[in-house]
Amino acid sequence: MKRILITSALPYVAGVKHLGNLVGSMLPSDVFARFCRARGHDTLFICATDEHGAPVELAALEAGKPVAEYCAHWYGVQKELGDRFGLSFDNFGRSSSVQNHELTLHFARQLWKNGFLELRTTKQAYSPTDGRFLPDRYVIGTCPHCNYDRARGDQCENCTRVLDPVDLKNPRSAVSGAQDIEIRDATHLFLKQSEFVEKLRAWIDSHKSEWPQLVTSIALKWLDEGLKDRGITRDLEWGIPVPDDIGGGKLKGKVFYVWFDAPIEYIAATKEWADNNNRGDAWKHWWYGDEAKDVTYWEFMGKDNVPFHTVGFPVTIMASDEPWKLVDRLKGFNWLNYDGGKFSTSGKRGIFMDKALEVSPADYWRYYLIANAPESNDSNFTWEQYAGTINKDLADVLGNFVNRVTKFCVARFDGKVPGEGSYGDEEKALIAELDRRNQQYTDYLEQAEFRKAMGELRAIWVAGNEYLTRAAPWTLIKTDRAKAAVGVRMGLNLVHLFAHLVWPVMPEMAKKIHEAIQPIGYDNGAIPWPGMNMAEELDQLEAGMPINPPDVLIAKITDEQVEEWKMKFGGADAGAP
Repeated sequence: MKRILITSALPYVAGVKHLGNLVGSMLPSDVFARFCRARGHDTLFICATDEHGAPVELAALEAGKPVAEYCAHWYGVQKELGDRFGLSFDNFGRSSSVQNHELTLHFARQLWKNGFLELRTTKQAYSPTDGRFLPDRYVIGTCPHCNYDRARGDQCENCTRVLDPVDLKNPRSAVSGAQDIEIRDATHLFLKQSEFVEKLRAWIDSHKSEWPQLVTSIALKWLDEGLKDRGITRDLEWGIPVPDDIGGGKLKGKVFYVWFDAPIEYIAATKEWADNNNRGDAWKHWWYGDEAKDVTYWEFMGKDNVPFHTVGFPVTIMASDEPWKLVDRLKGFNWLNYDGGKFSTSGKRGIFMDKALEVSPADYWRYYLIANAPESNDSNFTWEQYAGTINKDLADVLGNFVNRVTKFCVARFDGKVPGEGSYGDEEKALIAELDRRNQQYTDYLEQAEFRKAMGELRAIWVAGNEYLTRAAPWTLIKTDRAKAAVGVRMGLNLVHLFAHLVWPVMPEMAKKIHEAIQPIGYDNGAIPWPGMNMAEELDQLEAGMPINPPDVLIAKITDEQVEEWKMKFGGADAGAP
């Protein structure tokens, strides 16, 4: 049995995530995890909220709440929305957890002991108006590389370059807006990333055939431009405090930088999973030593997270000189834009997870987003495209097929699988086509090539519709009941097959389709993957089995609804937090 460890990039805890966040990591990792479970692999799927750092302190301050209370509230909201979207995490943890505190301190002490951390006096932004040193995200200014005028002190979201506050032009305080920024001396802890350039390059090069070009190009660009040592402490109150045994007590009042502790939360959330389920040291079997050597570790993330997962976190693991698991397969995604522009939380532009569920069921969104995943380049969401995908792919192709064959069975065969007749040339030709397509669909999902996989899945539905049109049992029933029965039996077997194939993408839809044929009784609710022999898969249903046609599976989207949603989500009424 294969062992597959899957992590999704941690969503920032504050607020409701928009569809770009969803399709950039959490949703594709869930589809892949469900596929792995359906295949019978030993699968562990981990995620958590990212709760430390300056943005959280600022957001809590603006909301007028203690930061711990603020994080707890939004963690609950995000977990509930993830559940409603069918995100099947084995554990959805929190980077503020006890487990992450313990493991972050463990790694920091290992790196300090091994000589890969050192104290340095640096220049840091200080605001006399605010009376404090300003952590990187508390400083906003103009990016020196692309001239974006709202770049943060840690990273420019426009060009994705990693920055320091002192790099910014025209800096100002994110707290007060004050422009009287002074640069003063401050002591911080630095991770010696520069000593790992060649080791990182060799490791990245060894994965070139397995990682998307997007990922390797971003990672190697960092190395080619000269990898700098990175400060891993900040002047904040909320975070994991630096202990006195690191830095000789010179770092009192400082916490670890969020990008140091956040990736460690992958391991910590796995430990939390084990703790919550009385599994003892089972978490180590996924992450540490010889027991983890047979694990294939997959990470899913947006392109802005790639540098921290191909440089920062791997350096932490390498510098620990301990046998922790490094990622094997890293799937990076480009941006999903909204109607020609960016999603904007502050501008309430675009559609967010809570409002999306008021528009359509989760499975509609899951299929649309995966079918249009921004893999090779940025993709663009429009309401017209969304409606077209739902109406054409789901309503006209999948839903129409399921409804017409099951209802015809009820009308003309007493709602039972007919047993008359034998499969002929038409059926054998379909079986041959689906042998090929099912194998290709499976291969695409195994490589996490989602758009290609969805194209193949739709082609399978189309092949079923084309067969049923040729078989025309509603016509043959008048002259050749046995031949009509063959068409209906094949059609019902196709319905059964479709339920198995769509489960990773549309789990609730899959259950409804499957229950039209027979009740679900699988462990953990997973619908297992079909075998590769379509002759067997398409002749499974026994004659006389009762059929229960579902209600209309897919409600079509009207032009009036499209216009309404375009107005609602185009700006001030978008409903973002």
